[in-house]
Amino acid sequence: MPDQWMPPIKWEGEAVAILDQRILPHREKFLLCQTPEQVIRAIKTMAIRGAPAVGVAGALALALGARSIQTEDPKEFRRRFTKICGKVREARPTGANLGWAVQRVHSIVVENPKAKVSELQESILAEANAILKEDIATNVEMGRWGREVVPKGARILTYCNAGALATADYGTALGVIRAAFEADPTLSVYSCETRPFLQGARLTAFELKRAGIPVTLITDNSVGSLMSRGMIDVVIVGADRIAANGDTANKIGTYMVAVLAWTHSVPFYIAAPRSTIDPGLQDGSGIPIEQRDPNEVTNLNGKRIAPQGVSALNPAFDVTPGKYISGIITEVGVLRKPFAKTIRKGLQA
Repeated sequence: MPDQWMPPIKWEGEAVAILDQRILPHREKFLLCQTPEQVIRAIKTMAIRGAPAVGVAGALALALGARSIQTEDPKEFRRRFTKICGKVREARPTGANLGWAVQRVHSIVVENPKAKVSELQESILAEANAILKEDIATNVEMGRWGREVVPKGARILTYCNAGALATADYGTALGVIRAAFEADPTLSVYSCETRPFLQGARLTAFELKRAGIPVTLITDNSVGSLMSRGMIDVVIVGADRIAANGDTANKIGTYMVAVLAWTHSVPFYIAAPRSTIDPGLQDGSGIPIEQRDPNEVTNLNGKRIAPQGVSALNPAFDVTPGKYISGIITEVGVLRKPFAKTIRKGLQA
């Protein structure tokens, strides 16, 4: 791979090219998806992951789906396209960005009742590409706002992967870190390994190393020890869905990190675009939590590490109550408590 930031997803000819994150950092391979079903499978199997990236993938999957519908009847096109939208929306239930992107693309057929099929297909592709480009611009803006909360020489802790690989490019939490590092090259990062899929070890460490940002990999269960020894100055993580009161779903283990940060008076920030906010949810109790294959816990690199017959739980996400969150970094500014009020204003900005 060339020494530059690689977009994890892009429209390429008549296909969607997805960087297969399951085999990073050891191999770099793009999957060429020519049908919405192939994109859905890439999402479900974690070839692409991260709420913003999944949202972009969903939008591009709909562009593929629209092109695959062979009919000149606008009514029939709308019926079949709406069915594809439902399938794409269900690919991963926790992240808000996927549903947001599907709804935005689906609005094309709703708001253009007299359009021809060919016109709808072109408009759907244009909207999907617009979502991709807007995501990159949004992340850059988040970085500009977020770097203001990072102290000089900060030792930053991050969890899971919320970088270029989790978005269309640049990143949310890692976008903030990148922007902060440009202004202050004395900062450094601790990256949690993030069991069981090891996004921190495989992806975050990979991205930060390529960017020349000092990074130290740590086990998830060492966070409390480091904080108790005064080794962490600020925590910055991403998000998959944010409720109207600030409760935030992110990779399983984030709640643990937030409680430890609260206990040790370490600022804890969420970095996420406004498309991650679900204003229809009053609090985090309504956020659906995806349950993944227990084999991801009992096996490592295809080899079983737990005794045969031992079962495992594998929730992919947990919910951090807003009271543990110092601020939510968005493309329109850093939202602070009371979140119910600032989130509402932020969505209107």
